[in-house]
Amino acid sequence: MTELRYYERAGQPNLAYRHREGIGPTLVFLPGYMSDMEGSKAAAIMAYAEAENRACLLLDYSGCGSSEGTFEDQKLTDWRDDVMDLVNALVLGPVVLVGSSMGGWLMLLCALAHPERVSALVGIAAAPDFTDWGFTQDEKLTILRDGRLEQPSDYDDSPYVTSRKFFESGEASRLLGTEIAIDCPVRLIHGQQDVDVPWEYSVQLARQLRSADVHVTLVKDGDHRLSRIEDVARLLAQIEWLLESLKAS
Repeated sequence: MTELRYYERAGQPNLAYRHREGIGPTLVFLPGYMSDMEGSKAAAIMAYAEAENRACLLLDYSGCGSSEGTFEDQKLTDWRDDVMDLVNALVLGPVVLVGSSMGGWLMLLCALAHPERVSALVGIAAAPDFTDWGFTQDEKLTILRDGRLEQPSDYDDSPYVTSRKFFESGEASRLLGTEIAIDCPVRLIHGQQDVDVPWEYSVQLARQLRSADVHVTLVKDGDHRLSRIEDVARLLAQIEWLLESLKAS
């Protein structure tokens, strides 16, 4: 695996990342909520980049993984800015953002804020607007009243924590209620057995995107993570197909 390094920022948490140069556009993997760049999909994308001499960037958001900062102090827009700080500091030329779950929301926000840097998007169980549909009314009231909500996690021994700061930032960044002014190619992959992010949200997202070049792949027996060998192979095939189409256009 490419060496772990840190990007230092005055007055902000230093960000952990792994970056390799190679043929562009640079693949940038955006992890999900309470996740980091050490997962199987991130590792597979970096291994693919190494095998094909592709440029690739993995990262941990502030307060996550090996990056500095306190998790509960972070907003959704802080993590969007973390991504673009690293892209603008390390990457020459365009990027292809590959977003998993919440990372799929972040990739959209990055593309809206910096369309000149983003040549394509790949969403894996993309979860835009999950602060709206991902909580019950009682859970939302708990977040706003108490400042935080703890829930058991299916993926980690630590509880799943949502802060009021993050929740309010998410609510202010919702996208699905209107046309999403993104024109680049978009590929969305979603498991139909996903109990965390219903697959219908990828279909709705495809409908709301302004781009005419949007493909949705539904995996009938796929779960939220889509990290089985066949799921990762499908993801890499989608990325390779997308990169070839970008080269041809």
